[in-house]
Amino acid sequence: MITKRIIPCLDVKNGRVVKGVNFLGLNDVSSPVELARYYSDHGADELVFYDITASAEGRALFTDILTEVARQIFIPLTVGGGINSLEDFDRVLKCGADKVSVNSGAIRNPSLVKEAAKRYGDQCVVLSVDVKRVDGVFRVFAKGGRENTGMEAIEWIRRCVGDGAGEVVVNSIDTDGVKGGFDLPMLQAVCDAVSVPVIASGGAGCIRHFSELFHSLPQVDAGLAASIFHFHEVDIGELKQSLLAEGIPMRTIKKG
Repeated sequence: MITKRIIPCLDVKNGRVVKGVNFLGLNDVSSPVELARYYSDHGADELVFYDITASAEGRALFTDILTEVARQIFIPLTVGGGINSLEDFDRVLKCGADKVSVNSGAIRNPSLVKEAAKRYGDQCVVLSVDVKRVDGVFRVFAKGGRENTGMEAIEWIRRCVGDGAGEVVVNSIDTDGVKGGFDLPMLQAVCDAVSVPVIASGGAGCIRHFSELFHSLPQVDAGLAASIFHFHEVDIGELKQSLLAEGIPMRTIKKG
C-alpha cells in the first residue's frame, strides 16, 4: 500500500474560512492564514485552498490572501476557485501554489485541462469534481455544487485524466459535511476508471472513517476533510498515529 496523505481543506469566502453541510449553510470558521500556518505546523501533508464563490460570482480568485497563505506554510499547496484560463493558472502559481485545481472552468472550456497540462505538466493539474447522485446516476455539478451540468461524472473524470489531469479530487455532495463517512461506492467507481491519484473528499467525521477509506479502497491516495480538523474534532497527528498502528503507511508525523 502506498503512503497515504491527510489533507485539510480551506473553503474561503470573502477572505474567511467557512464550512457548511451538503455545500449549504456556510458558517464562519477562521482566518485562512492562521489556519494554514497551524496545519503546516501540525502534520498536514498538503493543503487545499478553495475560493468557493469565485466561479459563481464570475470573478478571479483572491490572490492577496493566497499569497500570504503560501508564505506561511511549508507543505504543498493546491489552489482552486475561478480557474478559467491559462492566465488564471499562471496567476495562482506565481502566488505560491504548487498545484492548480480546476472544476467549473474545465466544464465551460473542456480544452483547459489539456492546455494546462501541456504548459505546466500533468502533476500541476488537479481535476476537482463535485458529484451528486441524480436518479441513481453520478452527475457533475458546477458553480460550487449549485448547478447540475447533466454530465455523467465517471466519463467526465476519465476524459479529463486522458487530457492530462494528474490527480482527481472527488467531492461527494451527498456526504459533504454530514460526517457519516466517505462515499465509498462513488470513490470505487472513480478508482476503477482512472490510474492517477484519487483524493477522497466529503463525509469524514472521525478517525474510523479514514481507516475505512484506506482499508476498503487502497487505491485512494489521500483523505481530505475540513470541519473535523477546523473544530479540533480530529487531531491530524493522532489520526496519522492511529492509521499507522493499523498498518496504513503515513508520511512524517508531527505532534503538537
